[in-house]
Amino acid sequence: MSDLQEFNKRLREFLDASPTPFHAVEEMRLRLQEAGFSALDERGEWQLEQGKGYYLIRNGSSIVAFRCGKDPVHERGWRMVGAHTDSPNLKVKPTPELHRHGYFQLGVEVYGGALLNPWFDRDLGLAGRVNYENAQGQLRSALINLNRPVGVIPSLAIHLDRDANNNHSVNPQRDLPVVILQSEESSDFRALLADALGAHGYKDVSAVLDFELSFYDCQPAAMVGWNEDFIASARLDNLLSCYIGLESLLAADTSEHTVLVCNDHEEVGSQSAVGAQGPMLESVLRRIAGDEITWQRAIANSMMISADNAHGIHPNFSDKHDGNHGPLLNAGPVIKNNVNQRYATNSETSSLFRRLCVSSDVAVQSFVVRSDMACGSTIGPLTASAIGVKTLDIGVPTFAMHSIRELAGSKDAYNLRKVLTKYYQLDSVVDAV
Repeated sequence: MSDLQEFNKRLREFLDASPTPFHAVEEMRLRLQEAGFSALDERGEWQLEQGKGYYLIRNGSSIVAFRCGKDPVHERGWRMVGAHTDSPNLKVKPTPELHRHGYFQLGVEVYGGALLNPWFDRDLGLAGRVNYENAQGQLRSALINLNRPVGVIPSLAIHLDRDANNNHSVNPQRDLPVVILQSEESSDFRALLADALGAHGYKDVSAVLDFELSFYDCQPAAMVGWNEDFIASARLDNLLSCYIGLESLLAADTSEHTVLVCNDHEEVGSQSAVGAQGPMLESVLRRIAGDEITWQRAIANSMMISADNAHGIHPNFSDKHDGNHGPLLNAGPVIKNNVNQRYATNSETSSLFRRLCVSSDVAVQSFVVRSDMACGSTIGPLTASAIGVKTLDIGVPTFAMHSIRELAGSKDAYNLRKVLTKYYQLDSVVDAV
């Protein structure tokens, strides 16, 4: 098996094991532990050692991992990569039970800007975090993944909706409740969850108190195309970048101060205690620095690369792109630009990245949204404005962003890993720009 094939195999395993941000962070934690990184407790004292790796987790859904370099951090700064752990999906409502015509359904909320039509007629699994009281009256939390088809959202037959192929809009309240079983009796979803927890080894569940659960497509990630040119999977936006960042961090040597931050809640604005607009990253970096002057000097010597997927030019809809800025799959990572600061790229940070790509023998592309279309955003501008660090926005080109199943090139993630590994090992991100 070639290095590329091995990389994509591990990537697919990571995607399949990460149906929610909670599971993605747990998978990253396991890989960091295996690589010798140590867990930190924010409530305790930190004794950080040169050349050692550490990580901390908040809410089970956001993670910061870092290595302490050889030289003082105020002299060298941090080489940082940022991504996000969340993806658009359907989340189960707190009181979801719907009993209609002998079918038991669960009401859902749409999380983020999901492309809804592809959710119909899929084999849906269910995963997330469940909080419960045990037999001793203690509050406990459990990760659960019902990795089998437990629900479906059936389409209405074409015979009953003759205009479906011409004008089909989705009403989330009416159209998206998920069918999970057939019964003439009323069912209690929390009771079903308690049984599921018991089947997963949690034998002490007295009562399920609350949950954060999401439906997801059970179809595993796959290599697609006659020559396997593509990788298809749910949640490529943005677990692809989380995995690339993690692989790059682990592949880099330990001489520089390196950071990977993967925040939750980007798809809904990042305004939370663990989102990029919250205090998590800054509080960690300030604690590493130790005092205000060291912090300020370190930030002045630092750089952030925000990694989030880019829109590849779709061969059927090429008019949706600016003619000079239509990234191709398998043609290299994409520098994302926007003059209205929806992306944080400037000419200095993009020039550094271009040099890194050249030295890594990796092609590089640019994306600018059409001037008559609105532009999305990333954690890049939020991080740049929060901590004042020079920032670049880049990403791997993809199709079908925010669909239940997205598509990326089979070579792009591997090549971006090469570039970010080299970035993590730069002697200076100031002299270079």
